[in-house]
Order: sequence, then structure tokens, then C-alpha cells
Amino acid sequence: MNLPSFEIIPGSAESSVILHVPHSSRFIPSEVLTDFLISGEQLEKELDEITDTLTDQVAVRAVEKLDQNFPRPWLFINRASRFVIDPERFPDERELMNRVGMGAVYTKTASGAQLRKSDFEKGALLERYFHPYSLALADLVADSLVRTERAAIIDVHSYRANQHPNAVNHGQRRPEMCIGTDAFHTPQWLRDIFYEVFGSIGECFENEPYAGTYVPLDFYQKDARVFSIMMETRADTFLDADLKPHEGFDAITDALSRVISRVHDAGRL
Repeated sequence: MNLPSFEIIPGSAESSVILHVPHSSRFIPSEVLTDFLISGEQLEKELDEITDTLTDQVAVRAVEKLDQNFPRPWLFINRASRFVIDPERFPDERELMNRVGMGAVYTKTASGAQLRKSDFEKGALLERYFHPYSLALADLVADSLVRTERAAIIDVHSYRANQHPNAVNHGQRRPEMCIGTDAFHTPQWLRDIFYEVFGSIGECFENEPYAGTYVPLDFYQKDARVFSIMMETRADTFLDADLKPHEGFDAITDALSRVISRVHDAGRL
């Protein structure tokens, strides 16, 4: 029996807020590693570059900081590395990152190194990891619509101060905070909350250097009751050079906790 590669931490029945953390894990199952062309120190270095380090703990700590009686949001956390599959990519030709070998199943690393053997089975990885993940998150959103008549996804990410060599967005600014939005799924009130709260962290740009936000394909551009916004924190805002948390960690988790409260309260207006 295959265990799921993700974890759902249940929230309160009255909460429509879902914290989605897709890129925090470094775990790669042994059966996936057999197709890798890199290992050891090189793999660890690539994982340092590509992992949104401690963003799962950012989400968990933000929830812990909520008032004791405040409705808890739901957490959906990927427990496998994005080197296994990247759940936020389109699994087909629509995906822009296919151009650099970093679509739903990576063939190249952040440095541009070849990641997998040429004869690996992409379809098997999609069936084992990508599709069950997508289905479970879609089910969670559908459940929220039944319970609360809406779903508000906060997509929790981080990015490095320096651009990866193997990227498609070279030359863009890299502020302390980036807000990823979607014209259909990110209403102005949600943008306003993020700008007001995360403005205390530092400069905050919209869709630069990373754009868009995750919505399960079952609802994408179809159901306006599904709201979504991406929180991208520049890693040095809360991590030191060894990827350990510094005093900025408290500021980020305080801010996210305030965002959760305000997004929940906005749903009751």
C-alpha cells in the first residue's frame, strides 16, 4: 500500500482558509532516487537551492499564534521534495517551465544540471504522486465550499535572494515579499489584506519575481468562490546563510497569523 506524499492537518469546520505548502520538503523516496543522475553533496546542494526551507514551519507557527478560540485554518503540506514532482506545475504542454526542464516532473535542476536518466517513467510519477496530490487538494477545496460556501487558499512559498541559473524570470526585482495573484481568483480585498500586513516586512511587489497562485484545476477559472493568493517571502528575510531561522521568523509568522485572521473575518462580512 502506497502512503500519501502529503499531509492534511484538519482545521475548524467553520474555517474556509487553506494554507498550502508545496515546496518545503527535502524527502525523496528511494524508488525515485534510482533514476537520479546526481547524489550526495551535489544533491544536497541542489536541494538547498530548490527547497522552500521551513515554510511548513512558518505555516504551522502562524496557526499556533492565533487566539485560542479562533477557528483554525486547514493545512495541506507536501511531504515529498519538488524533485519528486512539482504539484504546482501544469502536467502538460501548458507549463512554461517545461522550457527549462522544470515542469511537473523535473529533468533538470536549479543549476541546469541533468537530474534524471533519459529513460525514466514520467507517467508513473504523475500517477503515483502528482494526480493523488491534486485530487486530495481539490477534494479539500470542494469540502470547504460545502462547509462554508467558499475556499481561500494561501499558497506559502519562499525564494532565494539570488536568481537560480536555470530560470525563466531573469532580471526581475527580488523584494522581501512577493504576492502572487490571479485575475480570476484573487479579489482586490485579498490583495489589500496582504499589502497592508506584509508591508511591515519590507518591499512587497505583485507577481514579481514570481507570478500566479495555485488553484486546483477542477476549479481554475471556473468557480469564483475559490480565492487564492501566493505568499512568497525572500528567504534571507527569515533564514540565515545556513538556512536556519533568525529573528525575522517571528515577524513572518506574526504577519501570516494576522493575514489568516483577516481573511477568515472577511468571509463573514
